Amino acid sequence: MISGNFVADVDGAFLYVTYVSIALFIGVMATMLYFLFRYHHTKNAKGTDIHGNVSLEVAWTVGPTLLVMTMFWAGFNGYNDMRNIPDDAMDVEVVARMWGWTFNYPNGASSDTMYVPVGQAIDCKMESVDVLHSFYIPDFRVKKDCVPEGDNRMWFAAPEAGSYQVFCTEYCGLDHAYMYTAVVALEQAEFDAWYNANAKEDASTAAVETADTNESM
Repeated sequence: MISGNFVADVDGAFLYVTYVSIALFIGVMATMLYFLFRYHHTKNAKGTDIHGNVSLEVAWTVGPTLLVMTMFWAGFNGYNDMRNIPDDAMDVEVVARMWGWTFNYPNGASSDTMYVPVGQAIDCKMESVDVLHSFYIPDFRVKKDCVPEGDNRMWFAAPEAGSYQVFCTEYCGLDHAYMYTAVVALEQAEFDAWYNANAKEDASTAAVETADTNESM
């Protein structure tokens, strides 16, 4: 199974909450059935008046509180890792619109498919030109909203070469269901070839060079 940099943390937190929930469900149902038969009216014709139990009340207050805190900690650790973008991450501008994606690179390259080098941290700078969208890569367990006039960021690193699906997970209008693309992870040499082949000269630089050429003539 493909394993991105956040898969273990996200899946671990999810499975932990799931297993705890299943265990609590079984415990509650077993206790309910026990009391149903143990204190059935045929065995206890006259009900017994039971007063409070301080130890029991403390246990069912402190116990669930500690349990919920462990769930919070499991999720927070993973979330904190997602927020700390590595200093050497490669910048990619992710532009969302109805109904497609555009990915812009530092050298001027632009594509409707995101190309990244394997193992390189990618700093995605999210923006939307119209309505609210959401950039989601299921294989990497990362998702971030693209907000008009907003400045959201997320990062990931593709663990191996391949194509990974990308979806918009925020309903954004008529063709929302067709707003998908892919992250294509390439080996470094392949990515460098694509990156250099699609580079675009900065317009302002080109204008200056053109003016200098005309003056020299």
